[in-house]
Amino acid sequence: MDSSQGSTLARYVKNASIQRDESCFDGVPVYVKELIAGGFAGALSKTSVAPLERVKILWQTRTGGFHTLGVYQSMNKLIKHEGFRGLYKGNGASVVRIVPYAALHFMTYERYKSWILNNYPMLGTGPSIDLLAGSAAGGTSVLCTYPLDLARTKLAYQVVDTKGYIKDGIKGVHSQSVGPVHNGIKGVLTSAYKEAGVRGLYRGVGPTLTGILPYAGLKFYTYEKLKMHVPEEHQKSILMRLSCGALAGLFGQTLTYPLDVVKRQMQVGSLQKADHGDARYRNTFDGLRKIVQNQGWRQLFAGVSINYIRIVPSAAISFTTYDMMKAWLGVPPQQRSQSVSSG
Repeated sequence: MDSSQGSTLARYVKNASIQRDESCFDGVPVYVKELIAGGFAGALSKTSVAPLERVKILWQTRTGGFHTLGVYQSMNKLIKHEGFRGLYKGNGASVVRIVPYAALHFMTYERYKSWILNNYPMLGTGPSIDLLAGSAAGGTSVLCTYPLDLARTKLAYQVVDTKGYIKDGIKGVHSQSVGPVHNGIKGVLTSAYKEAGVRGLYRGVGPTLTGILPYAGLKFYTYEKLKMHVPEEHQKSILMRLSCGALAGLFGQTLTYPLDVVKRQMQVGSLQKADHGDARYRNTFDGLRKIVQNQGWRQLFAGVSINYIRIVPSAAISFTTYDMMKAWLGVPPQQRSQSVSSG
């Protein structure tokens, strides 16, 4: 999103806030407003980078014919075999997941932050509070929505030729030997549950939690820390928010990216057996060790370049939209004097 688009979005929200009835949200609890703002921010940011997310997953899981291609070539190949809609395959599951995930993430972040401010005043009010609250919020939202992330990954991993022919290099779950082709979220979750029960729905949650705790905390910490160094006259600038959000997401992702690779490979492990041997890992560290041993250490950063391209607009749009939605809905800023039950 460039500055002109950001300015247009800012004017739209500003005009909408002027025109809305100031009393229409007065009776709505603060935490509900935070859920609405977070869910909307998550859905908008995820959809904006869905094609890049699809290519990233194909690279991370070493899908035949894709992990050696560039971004542009990978997208062209997807369009050739699945049409334009192929770029957004799995995005439905992603949005279904990200709305409650982002809503819970931002809302619980605000609630945890309020609770820490009121119960542990000795910790102060600086960005360190955002680090703690962000980490706790990340873990909470992951545990509540993880099966939907599993479904999103398995759907994105499938490369199915919808035009009636198969080209060399297209493997994945299109081959009859690697398992069924799932047509939707329900099919993926049903299959995962039949295969391993509840544990099947949470395959890969270990590296996810290991990665999300520092990532979510660092993301909120960096965002708030950067805003502290912005002159007061620019605090409400749409460009400032986009820049701080982008840098926050970039910093957090760089430190935790290998764990995301392990998670993706664990999620599609049952689908990879025919092509990659038994790709299942006992735990996070076993996954890291085997990937380095069998695939090389570079695989731990497979797709990191496209992730940088993806995370900048994604984090920027997410943080900016959330801040603007909070202002539009009339959510007050967190203060130490505010009690947890004030919402």
